[in-house]
Amino acid sequence: MKNILKFLCIILSIQSINAQQESKITDVTVYLDGAEINRKTDINLKSGTSEFTFNNLSPYIEESSIQISGLKKASILSINYGINYLSKQKQNDSITALKDQLKILDGKIQNEYDLISGYNEEVSLIQSNKKLGNSNKVVNLEQLKSFATYYRERITELKMAIHKSNRRIEDYGKKQTDIKQQLVEFNVDDKVQTGEITIKLNSDKPLSLDLNISYNIKNAGWFPIYDLKADKINTPINLEYKAHVFQSSGCDWKNVNLVLSTGDPNTNNEKPIVNPKYLNFVSTYSNYQSQRATRSYNYKYNPLVKTVTGVVTTTSDGLPLPGANVVEKGTSNGVQTDFDGRYSLKTSTGNTLQFSYVGMKTEELPIHSSTMNVALDEDNALEEVIIAGYGTSKNGYASSVTSIKSEDIVSDLYGSASGIRIRGASSVNSKNSLLYIIDGVPVTAKAASKINPDSIESIEVLKDASSTALYGSRGGDDGVIIIKTRNTEQRKENDLGIIIETGLTNTSFKIDKTYSIPSDGDVTVIEVDKFSVPANYEYFTAPVLNENVFLTAKIGNWEQYNLLPAEANVYFEGSYSGKTNINPGATTDSLTISLGVDPNIVVKRTQRNDFKKTTFIGSNKVVYKGFEIEVRNNKQSNIQLTLLDRIPITQNKSIKLDDIETGTSKYDKEKGILKWVISLESGETDKVEHSYSVKYPKGKRVNL
Repeated sequence: MKNILKFLCIILSIQSINAQQESKITDVTVYLDGAEINRKTDINLKSGTSEFTFNNLSPYIEESSIQISGLKKASILSINYGINYLSKQKQNDSITALKDQLKILDGKIQNEYDLISGYNEEVSLIQSNKKLGNSNKVVNLEQLKSFATYYRERITELKMAIHKSNRRIEDYGKKQTDIKQQLVEFNVDDKVQTGEITIKLNSDKPLSLDLNISYNIKNAGWFPIYDLKADKINTPINLEYKAHVFQSSGCDWKNVNLVLSTGDPNTNNEKPIVNPKYLNFVSTYSNYQSQRATRSYNYKYNPLVKTVTGVVTTTSDGLPLPGANVVEKGTSNGVQTDFDGRYSLKTSTGNTLQFSYVGMKTEELPIHSSTMNVALDEDNALEEVIIAGYGTSKNGYASSVTSIKSEDIVSDLYGSASGIRIRGASSVNSKNSLLYIIDGVPVTAKAASKINPDSIESIEVLKDASSTALYGSRGGDDGVIIIKTRNTEQRKENDLGIIIETGLTNTSFKIDKTYSIPSDGDVTVIEVDKFSVPANYEYFTAPVLNENVFLTAKIGNWEQYNLLPAEANVYFEGSYSGKTNINPGATTDSLTISLGVDPNIVVKRTQRNDFKKTTFIGSNKVVYKGFEIEVRNNKQSNIQLTLLDRIPITQNKSIKLDDIETGTSKYDKEKGILKWVISLESGETDKVEHSYSVKYPKGKRVNL
């Protein structure tokens, strides 16, 4: 009896196991690729151990990112995340309505098939009883007429009824096809599982907790898009900065507070190590591949892009590459460029395009814009060199800090953050794997070491269960150091009432009202900022590549606008001019934006007749080239135009250039670029000329 009472006391000291707990999404920070979800819930704890399960969560949670706060004096014994394959995701009302329509149509189709079956049975019954009378009874003429009429009319009615049912089945089938296509457009995922977070808490006394649960997901993000509007030339450009937010996490975001961050938690934050490069001879037939640097494009996938067009050229001379392959990575969907290097590709399920050509290095870019022009580098993969990776790298761990105090961290942090260790964390001989959180952002030890101690406002040290509770498995090794700095963020409010915070590594936009974003992958457009931007307008043409004249606007001091690489819709003089791309990643001190082609300025580049000749001098062939470029201003206003052309540069001592005439241009000998700045009044025409000769051995071919 005593053992039974003891067992009951143990059971009563533990609250209900697997108690289902409701939680609500209140705040979401959306990154360029991914999002941080914040949920809130109220929990009443009794003394002892309690276990709670938060269900109906996203099945795409990154387990290591789960954080829990608001514990007061309660402690966390464990946190577990798993998938419940028996629980179904709740789909949004529009998708549910469409699926209900499919079921209704299935029922109607089955009903028509049942009617057809009944009609056929009746036809069969009538046809099997066509014989009238028997050997003892003769059917008179009136009876025969009456039966014939009935037979004809009834069979006709049945055939017509069968035909109508078949027509209705066909109509219902077409409606089903339309609904299924719409579901495909909604990116409906057939997966039905949901995520669950189970936490086990312990408390010495009853507590009421306001718990905050946060975690990261990948099936979400946002991408910028711009509207550029200029009423007329020589006036400021109105730039509207918009965010397209999307998510397919399996959970709808209803009336949540949104923060849009330019950060990307999926970026590789490890700095590269440059080892010596050793040259040696290799076999001519070896499959040596030269190492290529990772390029920094900062482009992000845009799920709205359904068709991509562009031109593939070479980086060396800007010439188009006909026959280049453009393929959606991971699919068989692809095209080849035409004679002018142009392509057009309808996207399917991929989010990256691969550009390849024989003798060129393959390029990969996220599908970020409806216009993607790519220049490919030459591939020197067959050069007779080899890279051997020699040398060693040192871990560089400084002596550990055996006692932790804020002042100790401040003194040791600057330049030596990797040497800090929290007492009692891991073993003495283990490598230091401290997690550094600076102003809410996880950073590496080297990044933390660059902080000026004078800018540190406060330091908090977490270790053991407390660090695991707040920062998941990332904080469970050697602990967490939370650093808050002074004046690391510039905080302002724009004309739209949106708070913009500019930090050390990213910019965030705190939206001033709540939003509801369904989990259907569709986008919600949010206007985050707008500017009136001073700009210098200029007409530009390079007829050696394209005889169109482009109107460009040059923006100075552009870094103040927190722009990201993105597509822009251009509106000029009250009408839509097309699309362009903004690339703030350029290293120039100004940002040049193309506002479109102006058909009222005509440029024509022709070869001069007096230079269409070829001569032979000894064993050499001499080709003479001369060009005339004519520009006419058909606009009602005066213009200034920048015109570029080029004279080739030899890469072989057997190919010699001579008789170079650059006319009135500004000539860059190293690059071979000719530049004219031409001012034209309304209706005025101007001409410029340049020429050269090329001498090379007979029997050789040169890419003139």
